[in-house]
Amino acid sequence: MTSSSPIELFTPLNDKDVEGLRAGDRVLISGIVYTARDAAHKRLVELIDANGELPFSLQGQVIYYVGPSPAPPGRVIGAAGPTTSYRMDPYTTKLLELGLKGMIGKGKRSQEVKEAIVKHKAVYMAAIGGAGALMATAVKEAEIIAYEDLGPEAIRRLKVEKLPTIVVYDIYGNDLYAEGRKRYETA
Repeated sequence: MTSSSPIELFTPLNDKDVEGLRAGDRVLISGIVYTARDAAHKRLVELIDANGELPFSLQGQVIYYVGPSPAPPGRVIGAAGPTTSYRMDPYTTKLLELGLKGMIGKGKRSQEVKEAIVKHKAVYMAAIGGAGALMATAVKEAEIIAYEDLGPEAIRRLKVEKLPTIVVYDIYGNDLYAEGRKRYETA
């Protein structure tokens, strides 16, 4: 059963935070969230494989799959809508093994990633696709911390307040996309 009102979470997340979430729960995230897309993920995993030092600790962190547009005058960030998540799948399990607790994006994930979410007690949340300007209003600070050469895909440290998401995959193996499809097919 999902909650009727949004659940407020503050980063970094811990096991107790994710144990309380179920697919379909609406979540408002506040605190620090990091941005990274596929090129940044590839570099992170290469660093891990080379026993290098990551630009931020993964322990309890949330990564938002976004490549924001340039900030207009008076704003800290431009449009910040989610990107398709499956492109991060080849790298996700390794990041979860090192303590990543949350991911925000859009779209389905591989079976391997869904299993790793359960195994490592993490959560995958969807953000509102096509509403990048709305999502950007939750971002209060933005700073590039790594891979500036990637432009919009550089890793950023975002300070967010009540970033709206919905839980898609939880630690219990629930899948909001599959549940929604079943409800539609039986309606």
